This record gives sequence, C-alpha cells and structure tokens, in this order.
Amino acid sequence: MSDKKCTIHENHEHEHGENCGHVKVKHGDHYDYLHDGHLHHKHKSHYDEHVLDVNEINPDGCNPVADEACGHHVHGPDCGHEAVPHGDHVDYIVNGRLHHPHGDHCDDHGPVEMIKN
Repeated sequence: MSDKKCTIHENHEHEHGENCGHVKVKHGDHYDYLHDGHLHHKHKSHYDEHVLDVNEINPDGCNPVADEACGHHVHGPDCGHEAVPHGDHVDYIVNGRLHHPHGDHCDDHGPVEMIKN
C-alpha cells in the first residue's frame, strides 16, 4: 500500500468491528471493511477510503475468464457480488477473485483474501 494522504469517508456513523456484518478484505498489511462498495479503514477518529492497489497480484489488464466463472451474468450494481474499488475502477468479488466487466467478457484481476463477519 502506498503512503498517501487520508481520503476521509465523511459522515460515517457505523462502527466497523468483528461482528458488524461487513466483509473484511486484506489490503497490504491490514484489513479494510467492505461497505457499500467502499473499503473503510479505521484511522484515529474517522474512516479512510482505501482502494486495492493495481500490482502483480492484482493486475488490471485484460485476462478473460470463462462465462461460468462469472455466473452467466453481467456484473454491476445489484448483481449480488460485492463491489470493491481496485485502482481506477470497480471490480466484483466472485469466489475469492476480483472480476471486472470488460466489453463482452469478464477479466480476472487476481485473488482477494476476505473474512466474512
């Protein structure tokens, strides 16, 4: 994870924790909470907005997966898969992997480690 200035999620009233109901996603040396398509990280008295980095483990290139791996549907809002920010775009978690809609197919953007609360 790069060392960047905080991007604060304003007006965040929910307290994330071990039984809050949100999925924890491994992000570098820590875990963030996935909440409504945002990765939240507790920092002092607020929550920072985090984004999964594009790297060798989680690339952002074209790497098509079989239709079966995407559940024979198009990923998007309300598709049933958790949305997660990755680089400059949004991916969807499918069976522990980041999937990205790309034209007429879906790309595999690598594994993601998560823990359901």
